[in-house]
Amino acid sequence: MSTPSSASFDCIVIGSGPGGYVAAIRAAQLGMKTAVVEKDVVGGRCLNYACIPAKAVLRAADVLTEVQEAGEFGIAVNGHEVQFPKVAEHRNKVIETLTGGVSGLFKKNGIEYVEGFGALTADGNVKVGDGDELAAGTVVLATGSVPRPIPGTQFGGRVVDTAAAWLLDELPRSIAVVGAGASGAEIASAFARLGTETLLFEALDRVLPTEDADISKAAARGLKKQGMQIHTGTLVENVEAGESSVRFTYGGEQGEAEYLVIAAGRGPDVEGLGLEVAGIELDEQGLVKVDGAQRTSRERVYAIGDLVAGPALAHKASDEGVIAVEDAAGQPTHPIVHVDIPRATFCMPNVASFGLTEEQAREAGHDVTVGKVQYGAVGAGAVYGDRTGVVKLVGEKRYGELLGGHICGSKATELIQELVNARSLEGGYPEVARMVHGHPTLSEAVMEAAAAPDGWLIHG
Repeated sequence: MSTPSSASFDCIVIGSGPGGYVAAIRAAQLGMKTAVVEKDVVGGRCLNYACIPAKAVLRAADVLTEVQEAGEFGIAVNGHEVQFPKVAEHRNKVIETLTGGVSGLFKKNGIEYVEGFGALTADGNVKVGDGDELAAGTVVLATGSVPRPIPGTQFGGRVVDTAAAWLLDELPRSIAVVGAGASGAEIASAFARLGTETLLFEALDRVLPTEDADISKAAARGLKKQGMQIHTGTLVENVEAGESSVRFTYGGEQGEAEYLVIAAGRGPDVEGLGLEVAGIELDEQGLVKVDGAQRTSRERVYAIGDLVAGPALAHKASDEGVIAVEDAAGQPTHPIVHVDIPRATFCMPNVASFGLTEEQAREAGHDVTVGKVQYGAVGAGAVYGDRTGVVKLVGEKRYGELLGGHICGSKATELIQELVNARSLEGGYPEVARMVHGHPTLSEAVMEAAAAPDGWLIHG
């Protein structure tokens, strides 16, 4: 534990992940004397164990896929080999670069970094470990979440969470991934393409079950082509971990893999945080109850990220951190509309979305119209070798409102932002359709999908 230089701060942030460090930087910009308390390492789980290492390994799998498909573009590649220790070395370098960048931003903005376990006191201040109590004008709780095992299991040995999977230093011969949401699909897609025998299990009836049904189907087709076995509507039970493998049952069958990766849910990291001592109320789901400015039931204490309701996404946490400290500084803020936050899954094919699915829009009583176009409808789909990607817009007929956008295919995680921006600026699908898009680009498929509901799809 490090010793803070002062016993009093205008703002203390507990947690240094994408929510916490952004909140701290914004607080410092607003003139607050700011400290960040971190029990582990700077950057939190996202930079060290989750988002960033995941994308580094996925990028290696993407490069391998490009090498394997190079012949389709007239490029002969004579032999290739996955040198996973070097993949791990690159992953670690990326982590080091980004966490070092956060440390540099702390220094640049005069933010004090305090190592130790931070917890609220009865007075709404912060105590670090067994040290002294630090007085805080404002406290921002940004401790993130922890993995949850499936019933009948516990983490340890070869039963691992997603973080441990991404941080492996040797390529496993086989893995079984439980949970085919965003995290599970990413792990399965990365390791299957790198050469690991992969099983993917989902208790619900389709992969990526929270996505639009058409997008889930498209993603499933792409994932199956990577050689993995996918079992939906299937529970994994009777897990027995050994020294070199894990045995289990699924759908009446016996299974065995070198590692069992559980990607089936997370919960808020609140143990020892002092919520009860400080009088912080929780909601029905066990999350910290906050209002639209991220204020908790305790004056001067805010909560953001995975601790509160809404999607457990790094970019959501970052925005909430800005909202919290701006409110603390007396500035006007805006509540986040959770449904309009972009969601990105970096498996192959990429999946990205925002807003309502077609089913959700109909259930909500909207007069729904849909525009759906495959990448193959525009020139870039053929040029870049992805004609099977799909763009789907969900709109409301009367006023042209853009209720949701859903994309499965190359660069989907980048393409979705145009639709998010249009919605944010109160534009509808007719406006997207009338915007001039560069040619030949995959974004033209977004434009075409926006024209489809009004009946003037050109290439299709």
